[in-house]
Amino acid sequence: MTTDYDPIAEEYRRAKQQPWRSHIEAYTLDAMLPDLAGKAVIDIACGEGFYTRRLRQKGAARVLGVDLSAGMIDLARQQEGAAPLGVDYLVGDGKELAFDAEFDVAFAAYFLNYAHDRNELRQMCDAVARSLKPGGRFITVNCSPMLDFDPARSYRQYGFEAKIQGALVEGTPIVWQIFLDDGSTIEIENYYLDQQIHEDAFRAAGFREVYWRAPKLSPEGEQGFGRDFWKPFLDNPTVAFIDCVK
Repeated sequence: MTTDYDPIAEEYRRAKQQPWRSHIEAYTLDAMLPDLAGKAVIDIACGEGFYTRRLRQKGAARVLGVDLSAGMIDLARQQEGAAPLGVDYLVGDGKELAFDAEFDVAFAAYFLNYAHDRNELRQMCDAVARSLKPGGRFITVNCSPMLDFDPARSYRQYGFEAKIQGALVEGTPIVWQIFLDDGSTIEIENYYLDQQIHEDAFRAAGFREVYWRAPKLSPEGEQGFGRDFWKPFLDNPTVAFIDCVK
């Protein structure tokens, strides 16, 4: 199964309001971004434009958001219409980006973890690298290939849980249950590929430098919830932050 975001577009937008998304995910990604002033940026698997708009607000001269889900792009365009920033959006497959060295920075939040196997991951990395100028940066966050998915470990206090069936081998489905404030639940399916498979795909695509960044906790998150609240997440993060240079 591949997750269809069209029927859950609005629910997924609301899921981004969970505290860990701002105090760890967005805070870490912000710290990874280079100076965007005057830069052309592509946001791959942009969803409803949460990060796309932030990239523009951080000074990028041109920002393009691309997503396979027409429902997500509709939400993104609605936001752009209500509060214009000069962001463009395109319905398209991130594996088949039709750009040749047009962008200084490629950004993607939860794109690579939809690859079913190493060949599909290679397609994704090739497309990203092809869209970048020489020296361009690819900054991304994905489901962590280092997580062991210990069934005794719970992330319910952060608003989600993960389920797998069987051993962690190439292509094992990972189902993320996300619990929303109104009591409803949505499920998103990713696929397991280990760290070495990722490294091989990055190198083969032409990325000469690959860095795995540790998650950071914002001062506001620590002050508001306490360090102990975040310790289980920080000790065993469910997400991996990756910074690649072409």
